[in-house]
Amino acid sequence: MKLVLVAAVALIDSDGRILLAQRPEGKAMAGLWEFPGGKIESGETPEAALIRELHEELRIDTWESCLAPLTFASHGYETFHLLMPVYVCRKWKGIPQGNEGQRLKWVRVQDLASYPMPPADLPLLSMLRDLL
Repeated sequence: MKLVLVAAVALIDSDGRILLAQRPEGKAMAGLWEFPGGKIESGETPEAALIRELHEELRIDTWESCLAPLTFASHGYETFHLLMPVYVCRKWKGIPQGNEGQRLKWVRVQDLASYPMPPADLPLLSMLRDLL
């Protein structure tokens, strides 16, 4: 089975809310809400992938020193196995905007479970509740 490496981040604003992005139509799992991030390219660190993806997807800039490792997700989908390091970020430059057609929403940690998410993201919710 193919292993897919993806990095994700919980962006946490000054009010303690977490940013979710809705997967746009035409993408796998369209309509589900997820933490921002993306595939780790060959030769790229997870932190570099997140810095690149946040710039491309949300038009915000952050720095490796602002990405704190939280946990990782390991989930077997039908055609691949996902391994996803997950970070927390509280400091960035710019205002997040859905640059690839995705809807964005700032969500309180206690409300995260009411948003449909990919199976790999669900175990992260309790860790974020404990953190916040």
